[in-house]
Amino acid sequence: MIAYIEGRLTHKEPAYVIIDVNGVGYEIRISLQTYSALPEGEKCRLHTHFHVREDAQILYGFADRSEKKIFLDLMSVSGIGANTALMMLSSLSSMEIQQAIVSEDVRTIQSVKGIGSKTAQRVILELRDKVKKDLYLTSNTQTLPVTSGNTIRNEALSALTTLGIPRNVAEKSVDTVMKQEGSSLSLEQVIKLALKVS
Repeated sequence: MIAYIEGRLTHKEPAYVIIDVNGVGYEIRISLQTYSALPEGEKCRLHTHFHVREDAQILYGFADRSEKKIFLDLMSVSGIGANTALMMLSSLSSMEIQQAIVSEDVRTIQSVKGIGSKTAQRVILELRDKVKKDLYLTSNTQTLPVTSGNTIRNEALSALTTLGIPRNVAEKSVDTVMKQEGSSLSLEQVIKLALKVS
């Protein structure tokens, strides 16, 4: 219904922001990911999801489309509502959630407050194929918006799989390198280091 809101950020807290759009202040719930990405007091744009319940109408905001997409994917899982999905995005980054789902890492998903073993398994079961497909499309499509860290990761994975390294091994190697060395590495450096790890 409301795809995005663009305006001046007038108030910012870890759980919500207020964006002034031509004199109207929109209160928007956000994750910690989005909180860190927003510049205070400046003009900004949030991709939004308008959630209607019997007792409330709530606007959720996301710094980028990929975060909004994983939020909607998580909400599609039986037993996960908007607040739980937002809690997951505050505890883990979008990429960490996607990686945990693809690698069937129940423990990582279960590390989020309020997520039990059965719910974590359900998230993996219901979203694994969808997330794998999304990651594959993201790595092969340049028009989709991704952060520079994700672009380097995806390009490194593509290069490593082209070299004949199995995708799951390549993912593990690249993630290890990026975790140890940080996101300041060039694509070439990530590939070289990942080849040493794998």
